[in-house]
Amino acid sequence: MSKIRFVGLDVHADSIAVAVAEPSGEVRSFGIITNRSEAIRKLMHKLGPAEQLRVCYEAGPTGYVLYWQLTALGVRCEVIAPTLVPVKAGDRVKTDRRDAIKLARSYRAGDLTPVWVPDAAHEALRDLVRAREAAKRDQLRARHRLGKFLLRSGWQRPEHLKTAWSKPHLEWIKTKVHFAQPAQEAALTDYVHEVEHVAMRLERLDGAIQEAARLAPPRMRAVIAALQALRGVAEIAAVSIVAELGKISRFRTPRELMAYSGLVPSEYSSGSARRQGSITKTGNAHLRRVIVEAAWAYQFRAWLGGYLLKRQVGLSPEVKEIAWKAQNRLHLRYRKFLARGKNKPQIVTAVGRELLGFVWAIGVKVETEQQRIAA
Repeated sequence: MSKIRFVGLDVHADSIAVAVAEPSGEVRSFGIITNRSEAIRKLMHKLGPAEQLRVCYEAGPTGYVLYWQLTALGVRCEVIAPTLVPVKAGDRVKTDRRDAIKLARSYRAGDLTPVWVPDAAHEALRDLVRAREAAKRDQLRARHRLGKFLLRSGWQRPEHLKTAWSKPHLEWIKTKVHFAQPAQEAALTDYVHEVEHVAMRLERLDGAIQEAARLAPPRMRAVIAALQALRGVAEIAAVSIVAELGKISRFRTPRELMAYSGLVPSEYSSGSARRQGSITKTGNAHLRRVIVEAAWAYQFRAWLGGYLLKRQVGLSPEVKEIAWKAQNRLHLRYRKFLARGKNKPQIVTAVGRELLGFVWAIGVKVETEQQRIAA
Protein backbone atom coordinates (compact mmCIF):
# COMPACT_ATOMS: atom_id res chain seq x y z
CA MET A 1 0.00 0.00 0.00
CA SER A 2 1.32 3.46 -0.93
CA LYS A 3 2.49 5.60 1.97
CA ILE A 4 2.63 8.83 -0.03
CA ARG A 5 0.86 11.79 1.61
CA PHE A 6 -0.33 14.62 -0.62
CA VAL A 7 -0.17 18.04 1.01
CA GLY A 8 -2.04 21.12 -0.20
CA LEU A 9 -0.90 24.55 0.96
CA ASP A 10 -2.96 27.73 0.60
CA VAL A 11 -0.18 30.30 0.92
CA HIS A 12 -0.53 33.93 2.01
CA ALA A 13 1.97 36.57 3.08
CA ASP A 14 1.63 35.79 6.81
CA SER A 15 -0.10 32.41 6.99
CA ILE A 16 -0.37 29.02 5.29
CA ALA A 17 -3.46 26.80 5.48
CA VAL A 18 -2.48 23.13 5.37
CA ALA A 19 -4.47 20.07 4.26
CA VAL A 20 -3.37 16.46 3.85
CA ALA A 21 -4.76 13.74 1.57
CA GLU A 22 -3.95 10.50 3.36
CA PRO A 23 -3.10 7.25 1.53
CA SER A 24 -6.27 5.73 2.99
CA GLY A 25 -8.43 8.25 1.12
CA GLU A 26 -9.17 10.68 3.93
CA VAL A 27 -8.61 14.38 3.22
CA ARG A 28 -8.39 16.56 6.31
CA SER A 29 -7.34 20.02 7.34
CA PHE A 30 -4.06 20.27 9.24
CA GLY A 31 -4.63 23.78 10.54
CA ILE A 32 -2.88 27.07 9.81
CA ILE A 33 0.78 27.92 10.38
CA THR A 34 2.74 31.15 10.03
CA ASN A 35 4.56 31.70 6.75
CA ARG A 36 8.01 31.48 8.32
CA SER A 37 10.85 29.13 7.45
CA GLU A 38 11.08 27.59 10.93
CA ALA A 39 7.32 26.89 11.06
CA ILE A 40 7.46 25.26 7.61
CA ARG A 41 10.42 23.10 8.63
CA LYS A 42 8.59 21.91 11.74
CA LEU A 43 5.46 21.16 9.69
CA MET A 44 7.35 18.96 7.24
CA HIS A 45 9.04 17.12 10.13
CA LYS A 46 5.63 16.53 11.74
CA LEU A 47 4.04 15.24 8.51
CA GLY A 48 6.57 12.46 8.06
CA PRO A 49 9.69 11.47 6.09
CA ALA A 50 10.48 13.83 3.20
CA GLU A 51 10.48 11.02 0.61
CA GLN A 52 6.84 10.22 1.49
CA LEU A 53 5.55 13.78 1.02
CA ARG A 54 4.20 15.43 -2.13
CA VAL A 55 3.48 19.13 -1.59
CA CYS A 56 1.78 21.66 -3.84
CA TYR A 57 0.66 25.27 -3.68
CA GLU A 58 -0.69 27.81 -6.15
CA ALA A 59 1.56 30.27 -7.94
CA GLY A 60 0.98 33.77 -6.63
CA PRO A 61 2.51 36.92 -5.18
CA THR A 62 4.60 34.99 -2.65
CA GLY A 63 6.77 33.69 -5.49
CA TYR A 64 8.92 30.58 -5.34
CA VAL A 65 10.66 31.02 -1.98
CA LEU A 66 8.54 28.28 -0.40
CA TYR A 67 9.32 25.93 -3.31
CA TRP A 68 13.07 26.48 -2.90
CA GLN A 69 12.83 25.96 0.84
CA LEU A 70 10.88 22.69 0.55
CA THR A 71 13.22 21.42 -2.16
CA ALA A 72 16.20 22.15 0.08
CA LEU A 73 14.52 20.01 2.78
CA GLY A 74 14.30 17.11 0.31
CA VAL A 75 10.52 17.42 -0.12
CA ARG A 76 9.08 17.08 -3.59
CA CYS A 77 7.06 20.22 -4.31
CA GLU A 78 5.13 21.54 -7.30
CA VAL A 79 3.78 25.02 -7.93
CA ILE A 80 0.31 24.89 -9.50
CA ALA A 81 -1.23 27.11 -12.16
CA PRO A 82 -4.14 28.80 -10.31
CA THR A 83 -6.34 29.23 -13.38
CA LEU A 84 -6.22 25.49 -14.10
CA VAL A 85 -7.39 24.29 -10.67
CA PRO A 86 -10.73 22.45 -11.07
CA VAL A 87 -13.73 24.32 -9.66
CA LYS A 88 -17.09 22.72 -8.86
CA ALA A 89 -20.11 24.36 -10.44
CA GLY A 90 -22.25 26.04 -7.83
CA ASP A 91 -19.50 26.19 -5.18
CA ARG A 92 -19.98 29.59 -3.54
CA VAL A 93 -18.02 29.11 -0.31
CA LYS A 94 -14.33 29.99 -0.36
CA THR A 95 -12.07 29.81 2.68
CA ASP A 96 -8.36 29.13 3.14
CA ARG A 97 -9.14 25.79 4.75
CA ARG A 98 -11.40 24.66 1.88
CA ASP A 99 -8.85 25.84 -0.71
CA ALA A 100 -6.10 23.79 0.94
CA ILE A 101 -8.34 20.69 1.06
CA LYS A 102 -9.27 21.14 -2.60
CA LEU A 103 -5.60 21.39 -3.56
CA ALA A 104 -4.66 18.25 -1.63
CA ARG A 105 -7.56 16.24 -3.08
CA SER A 106 -6.97 17.40 -6.66
CA TYR A 107 -3.22 16.87 -6.36
CA ARG A 108 -3.71 13.28 -5.29
CA ALA A 109 -6.11 12.74 -8.21
CA GLY A 110 -3.59 14.15 -10.70
CA ASP A 111 -5.93 16.97 -11.77
CA LEU A 112 -3.48 19.85 -11.24
CA THR A 113 -1.12 21.46 -13.77
CA PRO A 114 2.30 22.50 -12.45
CA VAL A 115 4.17 25.55 -13.74
CA TRP A 116 7.86 25.78 -14.57
CA VAL A 117 9.87 27.05 -11.61
CA PRO A 118 13.08 28.99 -12.33
CA ASP A 119 16.16 28.81 -10.15
CA ALA A 120 17.15 31.83 -8.07
CA ALA A 121 19.55 33.24 -10.71
CA HIS A 122 16.97 32.92 -13.47
CA GLU A 123 14.29 34.50 -11.33
CA ALA A 124 16.64 37.44 -10.67
CA LEU A 125 17.08 37.98 -14.42
CA ARG A 126 13.32 37.84 -14.93
CA ASP A 127 12.79 40.42 -12.16
CA LEU A 128 15.25 42.74 -13.92
CA VAL A 129 13.53 42.31 -17.29
CA ARG A 130 10.12 42.98 -15.76
CA ALA A 131 11.47 46.06 -13.97
CA ARG A 132 12.42 47.42 -17.39
CA GLU A 133 8.95 46.60 -18.70
CA ALA A 134 7.43 48.56 -15.82
CA ALA A 135 9.73 51.48 -16.64
CA LYS A 136 8.58 51.41 -20.28
CA ARG A 137 4.97 51.64 -19.12
CA ASP A 138 5.87 54.55 -16.86
CA GLN A 139 7.61 56.28 -19.78
CA LEU A 140 4.51 55.96 -21.92
CA ARG A 141 2.34 57.42 -19.16
CA ALA A 142 4.77 60.28 -18.52
CA ARG A 143 4.91 61.17 -22.21
CA HIS A 144 1.13 61.03 -22.49
CA ARG A 145 0.69 63.37 -19.53
CA LEU A 146 3.14 65.91 -20.94
CA GLY A 147 1.76 65.63 -24.47
CA LYS A 148 -1.84 66.07 -23.39
CA PHE A 149 -0.88 69.00 -21.14
CA LEU A 150 0.75 70.79 -24.08
CA LEU A 151 -2.16 69.99 -26.39
CA ARG A 152 -4.64 71.24 -23.81
CA SER A 153 -2.66 74.47 -23.57
CA GLY A 154 -2.53 75.06 -27.32
CA TRP A 155 1.09 73.99 -27.93
CA GLN A 156 1.73 71.63 -30.86
CA ARG A 157 4.98 70.19 -32.13
CA PRO A 158 6.47 72.25 -35.00
CA GLU A 159 6.36 70.65 -38.45
CA HIS A 160 10.17 70.52 -38.76
CA LEU A 161 10.32 68.19 -35.74
CA LYS A 162 9.30 65.00 -37.50
CA THR A 163 9.81 62.57 -34.60
CA ALA A 164 7.96 62.91 -31.33
CA TRP A 165 9.99 62.58 -28.11
CA SER A 166 13.30 62.84 -29.93
CA LYS A 167 16.10 64.92 -28.40
CA PRO A 168 15.24 68.00 -30.56
CA HIS A 169 11.58 67.66 -29.54
CA LEU A 170 12.43 67.67 -25.84
CA GLU A 171 14.82 70.60 -26.32
CA TRP A 172 12.01 72.53 -28.02
CA ILE A 173 9.70 71.86 -25.07
CA LYS A 174 12.31 72.96 -22.52
CA THR A 175 13.45 76.11 -24.35
CA LYS A 176 10.49 77.33 -26.39
CA VAL A 177 7.38 76.41 -24.42
CA HIS A 178 6.48 79.00 -21.78
CA PHE A 179 3.35 80.01 -19.87
CA ALA A 180 2.22 83.28 -18.38
CA GLN A 181 0.85 81.56 -15.28
CA PRO A 182 3.48 80.40 -12.74
CA ALA A 183 1.30 77.41 -11.85
CA GLN A 184 1.45 76.12 -15.43
CA GLU A 185 5.22 76.69 -15.55
CA ALA A 186 5.55 74.55 -12.42
CA ALA A 187 3.37 71.82 -13.96
CA LEU A 188 5.44 71.87 -17.16
CA THR A 189 8.68 71.56 -15.20
CA ASP A 190 7.35 68.57 -13.28
CA TYR A 191 6.07 66.78 -16.40
CA VAL A 192 9.38 67.32 -18.24
CA HIS A 193 11.36 66.14 -15.21
CA GLU A 194 9.31 62.92 -15.05
CA VAL A 195 9.91 62.18 -18.75
CA GLU A 196 13.66 62.68 -18.33
CA HIS A 197 13.72 60.70 -15.08
CA VAL A 198 12.08 57.67 -16.70
CA ALA A 199 14.50 57.91 -19.64
CA MET A 200 17.42 57.69 -17.20
CA ARG A 201 15.77 54.72 -15.47
CA LEU A 202 15.52 52.91 -18.78
CA GLU A 203 19.13 53.65 -19.61
CA ARG A 204 20.27 52.19 -16.28
CA LEU A 205 18.08 49.10 -16.67
CA ASP A 206 19.24 48.49 -20.24
CA GLY A 207 22.84 48.55 -19.04
CA ALA A 208 22.02 46.20 -16.17
CA ILE A 209 20.27 43.74 -18.53
CA GLN A 210 23.23 43.77 -20.93
CA GLU A 211 25.61 43.12 -18.04
CA ALA A 212 23.39 40.31 -16.70
CA ALA A 213 23.35 38.70 -20.15
CA ARG A 214 27.15 38.76 -20.28
CA LEU A 215 27.36 37.09 -16.86
CA ALA A 216 24.72 34.45 -17.63
CA PRO A 217 25.63 30.73 -17.92
CA PRO A 218 27.07 29.64 -21.31
CA ARG A 219 23.86 27.84 -22.37
CA MET A 220 21.76 30.92 -21.73
CA ARG A 221 24.25 33.24 -23.46
CA ALA A 222 24.25 30.99 -26.52
CA VAL A 223 20.45 31.05 -26.79
CA ILE A 224 20.33 34.84 -26.32
CA ALA A 225 22.90 35.35 -29.09
CA ALA A 226 21.14 32.92 -31.44
CA LEU A 227 17.70 34.47 -31.02
CA GLN A 228 19.12 37.81 -32.14
CA ALA A 229 19.48 36.32 -35.64
CA LEU A 230 15.71 36.81 -35.94
CA ARG A 231 14.50 40.11 -37.33
CA GLY A 232 12.85 42.24 -34.67
CA VAL A 233 14.63 40.43 -31.83
CA ALA A 234 17.52 42.55 -30.55
CA GLU A 235 19.42 41.93 -27.31
CA ILE A 236 16.80 43.24 -24.86
CA ALA A 237 14.03 41.26 -26.59
CA ALA A 238 16.17 38.10 -26.69
CA VAL A 239 17.00 38.38 -22.99
CA SER A 240 13.30 38.95 -22.22
CA ILE A 241 12.30 35.81 -24.16
CA VAL A 242 14.90 33.65 -22.42
CA ALA A 243 14.03 35.12 -19.01
CA GLU A 244 10.35 34.27 -19.47
CA LEU A 245 10.81 30.84 -21.06
CA GLY A 246 13.87 29.45 -19.32
CA LYS A 247 14.78 26.23 -21.09
CA ILE A 248 12.99 26.42 -24.45
CA SER A 249 13.37 22.68 -25.10
CA ARG A 250 11.01 21.97 -22.18
CA PHE A 251 8.26 22.61 -24.73
CA ARG A 252 7.93 19.40 -26.74
CA THR A 253 6.47 21.10 -29.83
CA PRO A 254 6.14 24.66 -31.17
CA ARG A 255 2.39 24.42 -30.58
CA GLU A 256 2.97 24.02 -26.86
CA LEU A 257 5.04 27.20 -26.85
CA MET A 258 2.36 29.05 -28.82
CA ALA A 259 -0.29 27.93 -26.34
CA TYR A 260 1.94 29.02 -23.44
CA SER A 261 2.11 32.52 -24.93
CA GLY A 262 -1.69 32.80 -25.18
CA LEU A 263 -1.45 33.66 -28.89
CA VAL A 264 -3.51 30.68 -30.08
CA PRO A 265 -7.16 31.34 -31.06
CA SER A 266 -9.96 30.35 -28.74
CA GLU A 267 -12.35 27.73 -30.08
CA TYR A 268 -16.04 26.98 -29.69
CA SER A 269 -16.89 23.70 -31.42
CA SER A 270 -19.77 21.29 -31.19
CA GLY A 271 -20.52 18.40 -33.51
CA SER A 272 -19.58 19.30 -37.05
CA ALA A 273 -19.54 23.05 -36.30
CA ARG A 274 -16.16 24.61 -35.56
CA ARG A 275 -15.71 28.27 -34.76
CA GLN A 276 -12.54 30.05 -33.68
CA GLY A 277 -12.49 33.33 -31.82
CA SER A 278 -9.93 35.81 -30.53
CA ILE A 279 -6.68 34.67 -28.94
CA THR A 280 -6.93 33.02 -25.53
CA LYS A 281 -4.53 35.37 -23.67
CA THR A 282 -4.25 32.65 -21.01
CA GLY A 283 -0.47 32.33 -21.18
CA ASN A 284 2.53 34.46 -20.37
CA ALA A 285 1.58 38.08 -21.04
CA HIS A 286 5.18 39.32 -20.86
CA LEU A 287 6.30 36.90 -23.56
CA ARG A 288 3.27 37.75 -25.67
CA ARG A 289 4.07 41.47 -25.59
CA VAL A 290 7.71 40.96 -26.67
CA ILE A 291 6.77 38.61 -29.52
CA VAL A 292 4.01 40.84 -30.88
CA GLU A 293 6.35 43.84 -30.85
CA ALA A 294 8.96 41.83 -32.75
CA ALA A 295 6.37 40.64 -35.28
CA TRP A 296 5.85 44.19 -36.58
CA ALA A 297 9.28 43.97 -38.26
CA TYR A 298 7.96 41.38 -40.73
CA GLN A 299 5.74 43.84 -42.55
CA PHE A 300 8.88 44.73 -44.52
CA ARG A 301 10.40 42.54 -47.21
CA ALA A 302 13.17 40.10 -46.33
CA TRP A 303 16.48 41.89 -45.92
CA LEU A 304 19.83 41.30 -44.26
CA GLY A 305 22.12 44.17 -43.34
CA GLY A 306 22.95 46.82 -40.77
CA TYR A 307 22.48 45.82 -37.13
CA LEU A 308 20.81 42.55 -38.08
CA LEU A 309 23.86 41.44 -40.04
CA LYS A 310 26.13 42.40 -37.13
CA ARG A 311 23.99 40.38 -34.71
CA GLN A 312 24.45 37.27 -36.86
CA VAL A 313 28.26 37.38 -36.82
CA GLY A 314 29.64 34.18 -35.28
CA LEU A 315 26.36 32.26 -35.37
CA SER A 316 26.06 28.82 -36.95
CA PRO A 317 24.85 28.50 -40.57
CA GLU A 318 21.85 26.47 -39.32
CA VAL A 319 20.65 29.30 -37.07
CA LYS A 320 21.12 31.86 -39.86
CA GLU A 321 19.15 29.63 -42.23
CA ILE A 322 16.24 29.39 -39.76
CA ALA A 323 16.25 33.18 -39.33
CA TRP A 324 16.26 33.78 -43.10
CA LYS A 325 13.44 31.28 -43.57
CA ALA A 326 11.50 33.16 -40.88
CA GLN A 327 11.91 36.45 -42.73
CA ASN A 328 10.65 35.06 -46.02
CA ARG A 329 7.75 33.06 -44.61
CA LEU A 330 6.47 35.65 -42.14
CA HIS A 331 6.65 38.54 -44.61
CA LEU A 332 4.72 36.42 -47.13
CA ARG A 333 2.12 35.62 -44.45
CA TYR A 334 1.82 39.32 -43.63
CA ARG A 335 1.23 40.23 -47.28
CA LYS A 336 -1.36 37.48 -47.75
CA PHE A 337 -3.33 38.51 -44.67
CA LEU A 338 -3.17 42.14 -45.76
CA ALA A 339 -4.51 41.23 -49.21
CA ARG A 340 -7.43 39.42 -47.56
CA GLY A 341 -8.43 42.63 -45.78
CA LYS A 342 -7.33 41.73 -42.25
CA ASN A 343 -6.49 44.65 -39.99
CA LYS A 344 -2.86 45.09 -38.98
CA PRO A 345 -3.15 44.15 -35.28
CA GLN A 346 -4.77 40.84 -36.27
CA ILE A 347 -2.07 40.22 -38.86
CA VAL A 348 0.76 40.95 -36.45
CA THR A 349 -0.79 38.65 -33.84
CA ALA A 350 -0.92 35.80 -36.35
CA VAL A 351 2.65 36.51 -37.49
CA GLY A 352 3.81 36.60 -33.87
CA ARG A 353 2.28 33.19 -33.26
CA GLU A 354 4.29 31.74 -36.15
CA LEU A 355 7.40 33.63 -35.05
CA LEU A 356 7.29 31.59 -31.84
CA GLY A 357 7.75 28.48 -33.97
CA PHE A 358 11.06 29.84 -35.24
CA VAL A 359 12.04 30.89 -31.71
CA TRP A 360 11.39 27.29 -30.62
CA ALA A 361 13.43 25.87 -33.52
CA ILE A 362 16.45 28.07 -32.78
CA GLY A 363 16.23 27.58 -29.01
CA VAL A 364 15.98 23.78 -29.21
CA LYS A 365 18.82 23.57 -31.71
CA VAL A 366 21.17 25.72 -29.64
CA GLU A 367 20.29 24.04 -26.34
CA THR A 368 20.84 20.59 -27.86
CA GLU A 369 24.23 21.72 -29.16
CA GLN A 370 25.19 23.19 -25.78
CA GLN A 371 24.16 19.95 -24.04
CA ARG A 372 26.34 17.96 -26.45
CA ILE A 373 29.32 20.25 -25.80
CA ALA A 374 28.85 20.01 -22.03
CA ALA A 375 28.74 16.21 -22.23
